[in-house]
Amino acid sequence: MMPITPGGRRILIIDDETSVAETMDMIFRGCGYEVRTVLSAEQGIETIAGWQPDLAIVDVMLPQMNGIEFGTVLKENYPACHILLVSGHPGTAELLELARQQGHNFEILAKPLHPALILDIVAHLLPQTKGSAEA
Repeated sequence: MMPITPGGRRILIIDDETSVAETMDMIFRGCGYEVRTVLSAEQGIETIAGWQPDLAIVDVMLPQMNGIEFGTVLKENYPACHILLVSGHPGTAELLELARQQGHNFEILAKPLHPALILDIVAHLLPQTKGSAEA
């Protein structure tokens, strides 16, 4: 078995469904990523103040601030951080359209997510070797 070494890549998971957040946490930790998991966008903002992720996987439908609003804040403050939005709700398209009108384009993945799919997407977003793309 070949070891996977994502090289300390950091992933922030924000999902108010504890079981979903914990499952994603286990999947990414098992592949060598450094992971932090929170249950709200507000906790996410507190987390990134002291720990900057390479990628944020964010549920769109969160209790107060939604995932798109969080993504907008994240992009303004940490433009190098990738954002993957996930949702199992049909009303998400309207929120995405509103964000697009404000100049923010986000990709969204439909829940439930298959572990192999999310790992593949993350591997493409976060290459194993850090190149000269860092500013």
